[in-house]
Amino acid sequence: MSKVLRPSSSSLFRTGFLASLLIAAVVLALEREPRRYRLDPPLSAALDGLRLMPNRIAGTPPEVYFALGKPYERTAYDLAQGKRLYAWFGCAACHGEGEGGRGPAFLDGWWTYGPSMVSIAASIRDGRPNGMPPFRDRMTTDQIWQLAGYVKTIGAYSAPLTAPGRNDDRQTRPSENRAPAALLFQEGPVPYGEQGPSP
Repeated sequence: MSKVLRPSSSSLFRTGFLASLLIAAVVLALEREPRRYRLDPPLSAALDGLRLMPNRIAGTPPEVYFALGKPYERTAYDLAQGKRLYAWFGCAACHGEGEGGRGPAFLDGWWTYGPSMVSIAASIRDGRPNGMPPFRDRMTTDQIWQLAGYVKTIGAYSAPLTAPGRNDDRQTRPSENRAPAALLFQEGPVPYGEQGPSP
């Protein structure tokens, strides 16, 4: 007669505990930040209502921007979309990888119209004198805010927690989540009224 081996209660407990840990890890791994693939028209219209200062520099984002939790500068999906749009619309032709060229640089700490999301979104949407074309008719409101969020990470002096995916090709600047502006330049002048001489 053969002896039947039965697992001990402690090994059953360990197996059950490990199985529950594995299930919890799988559930947490599947949990990810929500993605909006298309803005509802009322949200889009609300986000389009930028309130700029009279000199068209800086201002206040719409209230819905705060209600949404500032997604365009906090979610990896929106930043990755902004990075895609930066390449797709040829922003690098004028701004390079942030070091500038025909257009102003983002890395040197000198934001001609201010570093706020409102200023960047207004620059993209409405254009600016001396060469920045308006993209109001070529991009959706959601895309304008995604691109603005990405541009802000290029000129960041504090590293964000999220960042878009890294390109496989060669880069001339540190990645967006390493505060590239702070690594390459001292932070520029703070006032954004009359900018004064450029650095």
